[in-house]
Amino acid sequence: MIDLVTSSSTEFDLTFTRVTKFYGAVIGLNDLTCRIGPGITGLLGSNGAGKSTLLKLASGQLRPTQGEVRIGRLKTTSTAAKRLFGYCPDVPNLYEEMTGEEFVRTMCALHGFPDDEVRDRTEAVLKEVGMTDRAQRKIAGCSHGMRQRFKLAQALVHDPQVLLLDEPLTGIDPGGRQEINDLLFRLAEKGKSILVSSHILHDIETLADQILVLGRSRLIASGSLAEIRRLLDDRPLVIEIISDDPRSLAAELMTFGQVLGCDIQESRLRVRTKNSADFYARIQDLVVNGSQTIRQMQSLDEGAEAVFDYLQQGKHSS
Repeated sequence: MIDLVTSSSTEFDLTFTRVTKFYGAVIGLNDLTCRIGPGITGLLGSNGAGKSTLLKLASGQLRPTQGEVRIGRLKTTSTAAKRLFGYCPDVPNLYEEMTGEEFVRTMCALHGFPDDEVRDRTEAVLKEVGMTDRAQRKIAGCSHGMRQRFKLAQALVHDPQVLLLDEPLTGIDPGGRQEINDLLFRLAEKGKSILVSSHILHDIETLADQILVLGRSRLIASGSLAEIRRLLDDRPLVIEIISDDPRSLAAELMTFGQVLGCDIQESRLRVRTKNSADFYARIQDLVVNGSQTIRQMQSLDEGAEAVFDYLQQGKHSS
């Protein structure tokens, strides 16, 4: 079993045991076994990799075709287990005619709290997600980022032990992302278990203690950020550089042991390299020393698909 638990308590650990989920003839998740405990765990995968299926199985919305999903000793499909979860779906569809406050208040009331507690809890979570001043706005007129915050507020309103967040940072500006990250850090410090999905590596690596990587409905990598990074260190990478003298730069870069090749197109230089961390450190030294002038530099294949394809190839070859 892949174990991402860092505490000795297992009362609220989320456990997948040989879990497979079929949608007719289509497989949504294939033979997943892992255990997730307190802290922030990132769920990384490209679109269609199985992230939403995993979260719906974790929250008890779906039953596995094979295997079982439990929180502690409870099956996640049980009513008792569902009280322990807060779920933030990836879809932006909400009750358009409601204000944000009305939506969160309604979700809180459905948990069975008395009216005065519904009011207090709603006010508290709207403040936590930074939406107090916009709580009276109709959801129909809200941006995607505002909807994301209201969805997060309703997931928190009953103070769940386990928080399941499906792409929660999509559409939120950089300042808002930091506010949400800080909130999740505070919740993790209180012992909450938080599972956050994303198809963007950077979103996860700034947030998560542990990472699960899904590819084609399978778990293809897991561990701490450092462990995942080590798997990616030797991944071939294409980097485009705009330079005043691309031929001179290409000649210098070819002396780097980690550079596999260079292709010059006018002022643009495309470099194939392995061990990107070492490459970036070396090229930074060139700029600092003044031996080369670089106007712009960007990776052409650091997107999710390239990362997952590389890890998938490693899984098949191991």
